[in-house]
Amino acid sequence: MTRNTPQEIAEACARAMWRDDGPSRRLGMSLDHVAPGQATLTMELTGAMTNGHGTGHGGYIFLLADQAFALACNTYNQRSVAQHCSISYIAPVSAGDRLTAIARETVRAGRGAITDVRIVDQHGRHVAEFRGHSRTVKGTHLPEGA
Repeated sequence: MTRNTPQEIAEACARAMWRDDGPSRRLGMSLDHVAPGQATLTMELTGAMTNGHGTGHGGYIFLLADQAFALACNTYNQRSVAQHCSISYIAPVSAGDRLTAIARETVRAGRGAITDVRIVDQHGRHVAEFRGHSRTVKGTHLPEGA
């Protein structure tokens, strides 16, 4: 039986999830960091991602945060799904801004966990805060013994 470190397991789980996540790649997201209970993604906001006010559409910001949340809570080779998520938008963003979502698990107990995601722009300005509650379900990302 192969023994992997928690970091190796986190990286392998992220690779497995990322491989099957077409929407994130099509939107130009980049997976910059993963570790147990953590993930960092970046995405450049395009003109097609703005709303009627000419600012970044909240749905795209939520999508970036949600993907970072999903990767962070699935780093233990246990399938986890969102149970509840919320976001607070703090500052507007514009086309051309490069957003970074930094996800960090803050609580893990039993089958549940809470993960906070801070979204910043290319200047480090805090633009949104996301909190996700996850629940583990049956299944793993990696084959047994991997």
